[in-house]
Amino acid sequence: MSDPLVAEGRHFRGDDWYAEDLGAARFVDCTFTDVDLSEASTSSALFESCVFHGGRFNASVHRSTAFVACDFRRVSFFDATFEGCKLIGSAFADCVLRPIKVVGGQWRGVTIRGTKLTKLDLAGLDLREADLSLSDLSGTTLRGAQLDGATLRETDLSGADLRGASLDRVDLAAARLRRTRLDLAGAVLLAELHGADVEVGPA
Repeated sequence: MSDPLVAEGRHFRGDDWYAEDLGAARFVDCTFTDVDLSEASTSSALFESCVFHGGRFNASVHRSTAFVACDFRRVSFFDATFEGCKLIGSAFADCVLRPIKVVGGQWRGVTIRGTKLTKLDLAGLDLREADLSLSDLSGTTLRGAQLDGATLRETDLSGADLRGASLDRVDLAAARLRRTRLDLAGAVLLAELHGADVEVGPA
């Protein structure tokens, strides 16, 4: 595809875009049903209010691309790369999201419930207001991530690294914690959630 593709309100069904360079394509209110985007690439592209049913993003690479308020259902992202991407307000249901590579970006307000996200490196990622309920993030690196306002109801954080993560308005007590790595601020927050009166420094 030599020129950036621009589409609004279209339905793509069963298209084969394997290894296509979509560049700065722009899709608004489009539906993608069983579209193969394996090994495809985007750069500064926009997908806004789009719906993806089935299909594959396997080994695809996305740089500075925005997926805003998109709905992903039964989509495979096996070995996909997201560098500096915005996935603001998007929702994932029954999707394969590991392994993936995430380098920076904003995933604010995403909904990823009941999904296996084990051993991913999500360090420094903006996950404010994200709903990660019932998901398995055991062994995942969230060091320095922004988790303010995130929902972690029954989220498995066993062995996860939360050092340096911002946790304002996060109910850590609702998550499953076992050998979870916390810095002092996180440990104090957890203690306070369990009713402790924490005093830091000399009495």
